[in-house]
Amino acid sequence: MSLIEAVTNVAVGYGLAVTIQIIVFPWFGLHPSLGENLVIGTLFTAFRCCAATRCAGCSSVCDDRGDQAASSLYTVPR
Repeated sequence: MSLIEAVTNVAVGYGLAVTIQIIVFPWFGLHPSLGENLVIGTLFTAFRCCAATRCAGCSSVCDDRGDQAASSLYTVPR
């Protein structure tokens, strides 16, 4: 079920990115074709997925250290 959720999340994000580009880019004097918008949306989506994977990997590394390591960040040493 999480695979379906992940694919749906990427597809909705991609569609939203392309739609927003089509609306917002002309406000800044940019007039890319539909094909160019699709490529830009693909790049944005790929970057977002890679960044999310990196962030998830970083948080899992931090979580592996355990609660003691995390709590020591907020305590004052004596």
